[in-house]
Amino acid sequence: MNHTIIPYENLKTLNKPFEDELKQKFSDFLDKGWYILGEEVSLFEKEFGDFHKEKYVVGVANGLDALILSLKCCNFKTGDEVIVPSNTYIATILAILHCGLTPVFVEPDIATYNINPEEIKKALTKRTVAIMLVHLYGQCCDMDAITSIAKENNLKLIEDCAQAHGATFKGQIAGTFGDFSAFSFYPTKNLGALGDAGAIICKSEDDYNTLRQLRNYGSEKKYHNGIVGYNSRLDEIQAAFLRIKLPHLREINAHKKKLASIYHLGLSNDFIKPVINSDFINVYHIFNIRHQERDRLKDYLLANHIGTEIHYPISPHRQKALKAMNHLNYPISSEIHKTTLSLPCSFAHQTDDIHRVVDVLNKFK
Repeated sequence: MNHTIIPYENLKTLNKPFEDELKQKFSDFLDKGWYILGEEVSLFEKEFGDFHKEKYVVGVANGLDALILSLKCCNFKTGDEVIVPSNTYIATILAILHCGLTPVFVEPDIATYNINPEEIKKALTKRTVAIMLVHLYGQCCDMDAITSIAKENNLKLIEDCAQAHGATFKGQIAGTFGDFSAFSFYPTKNLGALGDAGAIICKSEDDYNTLRQLRNYGSEKKYHNGIVGYNSRLDEIQAAFLRIKLPHLREINAHKKKLASIYHLGLSNDFIKPVINSDFINVYHIFNIRHQERDRLKDYLLANHIGTEIHYPISPHRQKALKAMNHLNYPISSEIHKTTLSLPCSFAHQTDDIHRVVDVLNKFK
């Protein structure tokens, strides 16, 4: 038996190729003595915008704030409804609640795990003001259908792109479809910082200027506060680190896709694997499988020195924090949460690691 541990993720190994540049950048940062909203943030915003061929990018403190400030920029009324997938991470829903809005859960497609456009149509009411979609696990939603629904019903479209850095739908990159697109650069993301960090892409100069004020106490000019704002600035040092890693994002995505192909080709059909569709370029932030004996499978892999994660073990509507929604029933979401398991698929993993995971998985009885 091979007793070498294959962790789900190893951030030290993941960042090892960038270590010398990161250390030099930190030294330069100390020498410069400018720590908040300096040149590094401005340059990262420009370079991240160039990557997406978008003009307006605002760096913020984290992905949750990116979602909150996007909603705040829309000036919705208290109680307005925002459609959101029922199987997303809690942050997407927290953003809606923090803005005094009402989340309306919509079931995903059981095959793709992304929000089902047909279910969006059924959830529309006179109070619906926006769709907040999530490109889950690294694959885009069906953007033809969703953008059509948004336009027909005059709804704002907000993309949660936390797991989809560089993913595309019919050649168009995630983050360029919506009125606002929110990104997290949490360390495990395909483009990960060395701490919390986030960004928003928006479409208009007015929204861009508003977002820049919202992130900085509502201030356009120091000590002059035009609107009620927040303290949600992208750290200068995190922007500097992200600038080092951004030119490697396509390489990171390609590596993860290479590892995913080993799973696709090698895993037996006892496991439900992510669907492949030529319209969707999946960047496999998470490579998940589904199995009816998920918990026993997770324990089996751990006994064989292979780490896994569950994204996510509890449906959002079952969370204690959302107790007012605990009575609701979303069977597709519940089925996904009950059976999904995330396998090692990181820039830190080598192909030999994944072949071993496949070999161990295929022996599961």
